Amino acid sequence: MTAPAEPSGAGVPIASARGRWILLTTVLGSTMAMLDGTVVNVALPRIGEDLDADLAVLQWTVNAYLLTLAGLILVGGSLSDRFGRRRIFVLGVVWFAVGSLLCGIAPNAGVLIAARALQGIGGALLAPGSLALIQASVRAEDRGRAIGLWSGLGGVGAAVGPFLGGWLVDGPGWRWVFLLNVPLAAVCVPVALRHVPESRDPQAHGRFDVAGAALGASALGLVTYALIEARSGAPAVIVAAVLGVLLAIVFVYVERRRPDPMVPPDIFASRLFTAVNLVTLCVYAAIGGFFFLVVLQLQVVSGYSALAAGAAMLPTTLLMLLLSARSGELGERIGPRVPLTVGPLLCAAGTLLMLRVGPAASYVRDVLPAMVVMGMGLVALVAPLTSTVLASVDPGRAGLASGINNAAARVAGLLAVAALPLLSGMGPESYRSATQFDAAFGRAMLWCTGAFVAGAALAWATVRSPVPEACHPQCHTYCAVSAPPLEPREESG
Repeated sequence: MTAPAEPSGAGVPIASARGRWILLTTVLGSTMAMLDGTVVNVALPRIGEDLDADLAVLQWTVNAYLLTLAGLILVGGSLSDRFGRRRIFVLGVVWFAVGSLLCGIAPNAGVLIAARALQGIGGALLAPGSLALIQASVRAEDRGRAIGLWSGLGGVGAAVGPFLGGWLVDGPGWRWVFLLNVPLAAVCVPVALRHVPESRDPQAHGRFDVAGAALGASALGLVTYALIEARSGAPAVIVAAVLGVLLAIVFVYVERRRPDPMVPPDIFASRLFTAVNLVTLCVYAAIGGFFFLVVLQLQVVSGYSALAAGAAMLPTTLLMLLLSARSGELGERIGPRVPLTVGPLLCAAGTLLMLRVGPAASYVRDVLPAMVVMGMGLVALVAPLTSTVLASVDPGRAGLASGINNAAARVAGLLAVAALPLLSGMGPESYRSATQFDAAFGRAMLWCTGAFVAGAALAWATVRSPVPEACHPQCHTYCAVSAPPLEPREESG
C-alpha cells in the first residue's frame, strides 16, 4: 500500500514516525550516489588490471557516469516537478541500481562504460529528488532541521565511503563497489513507496527541452571523446572536437529561442550568479582532477593498498563534515568574496603539497599535510559558494539556480578528467609505470594549482555580496534580487 498524495501546504513533522521514514529514504538515495563518487576512484587501478585496460578506459569509467549525469540532471528536476517527485525518485533509484548491477557483472571494459552511462541517467533522476522530497513533504518549520540531518547523515556516508570502497577492492573485489548499491536500493524503494507522500508542482507547464538536453549532452560527449582520444591523432578526433564545439554553439542558440529552455539565458542577467558559476567551473575542474589522480598516485607510485588510499582521503571529508556549517555562517556574516578567494588558494596550497608524495611516501609527513590543507580550503569554499548561488537569484528560481550550478560542477569535473592526462603527458599505459606516472602527476598538479588560482582571482575580481531588498514595506526579511550591482548598498532604517 502506497502513501496517498497530500494536499498542497500539508507537511509531515520530522519527529513523527513518517517524518523519520522520509528522512531515511532521502538519506539512502543520496548515499547511493555519494558512495559511488567516493569509492569508484579508489577501484580504478584494480579495474584496469583486471580488465587489462589502458588509461582511456579508466577515464571513461569516471566520465561516462559524469557525462549523462551532467547532461540530464536539469531534466531530472523538471520531470520530478511534473510527474511526481516520489515517482521520479523511485525510478531513479531503480535505474541506478540496475546500472550498478550491470557494472558489477560487466565482462569487459565496453560493457562497464555503457553501464556507467546508465548509472548516470539514474543519478540524474535520483539526485534532484532527495532535497525536493524533504522540501515538499516535511512541514515548513521542520525543514531546516531535516536538511541539517540529511546533510549530516550524508556526510557520515561520505566519510565511510573511502574505507568501505578500499576494503571491498582489497577484499571481495572491485565489482562489489557497484553491487553494494543493489541492497541499498532494495531497502530504499519499498520505504519510499510506503511512507513518502507524492508531490508535484501544480504550476509546472510547457514542453520539456528535449532538444536542449540532447544538444548539451552530445556536445559534452564529443568534446570529452576528443580530449581522451587526442593522443591517437586520428582524423575522427578532429571531427569530434569540431562537431562538439558546433553543437555547443547550436545549444546556446536553441536555448535563447525556446519558450521553456532547460537553461534560461535570462538567469545569467544576475552578474553574481554568472561570476559564481565561472568560479565553480575553475575550482571544480581542479577538484575533479585532483581526486581522480591522487588515488592513482598513492596506489601506483607510493605503493598504498586500495584501503590505505581510500583512508588517506578521510581528513578532507571529516573537516568538511565538522566545519562546513560554521563556514556557511561565517560566509553569511562577512560576505562570499573572501571565502571564495581564500578557499581556492588554500586548495592550491594543498595541491602543491601533493608534489611531495612520491615513492615510499610517508602518510604523516607527506600525505596528511596536503589533505588537511585541501580540506580546509574546501571547508572555506563549498558552503559559501552554494549559499551565494542561491542568494544570487530570485527565491522562486533557487532550485533552477542550484541545478545549473550542480551541472556546472559536474561538467568541470568531466572535462578535467578528460583533459588532465593529455595536458600532463600521460600515455595510455602510464598508470602501469610508477616512474612515468609520478612525472606526469607532478605536471598535472601544477595544472590543478593554476585552475584553483584562476578561481580565486575570478572570485576576488567579480564576486560581491548579494543586495538585500525588502520583499514588502512591512517585511523585515530580506531576499537577494536577481541582478545585484557590483557594490552592496546599505539598508535604510
